[in-house]
Amino acid sequence: MVFTYSFMVPLGTPVPDFSLLAVDGRKVGVADLADASALLVVFLSNRCPYVLHIERQFAHFADQYHGRGLATVGICSSDTESHPEDRRQGLAQQALRAEFGFPYLIDGGQEVAKAFRAACTPDFFLYGSDRRLAYRGQFDSARPGNGVPVEGSVLRAAVENVLAGRPVPEPHTPSGGCNIKWRPGNEPA
Repeated sequence: MVFTYSFMVPLGTPVPDFSLLAVDGRKVGVADLADASALLVVFLSNRCPYVLHIERQFAHFADQYHGRGLATVGICSSDTESHPEDRRQGLAQQALRAEFGFPYLIDGGQEVAKAFRAACTPDFFLYGSDRRLAYRGQFDSARPGNGVPVEGSVLRAAVENVLAGRPVPEPHTPSGGCNIKWRPGNEPA
């Protein structure tokens, strides 16, 4: 495991278009989420300790905000040859274990991760109603072993601002976790 910080894509960047297969077999894309007041895209995996540390609380967070107009999607872009636990069956088990109520998508070609400039798991991208990037950064300060409770306070404040039509005050603290496991030769330039 290599600890990696998010790239901190420029605010105002439009959401990259995507349409991917979910672990439950349905296809989900940006167009399917057009009616939501805000969109949260998070890159996850089934093996990263940083994701495992927050997955249940994040699922609860996403459920809480779903009723307020936030659409959430999880995406796994791992190389499944080197990390078989991130294959569809493992991700489906993770979705059940963590009680994900949001679509969990498989980016087998890794093109969506590249389009988002995702770097780590978890990596959070929050878009407003105009589908422009309003926040990129951490869920909260909790990390495995640091004793800080997982409550999502940083992302919660960002979502509250976006749903109210306000900008998210900077600075945004980068998310950090496991690096995305790129297929050999597929690493972003």
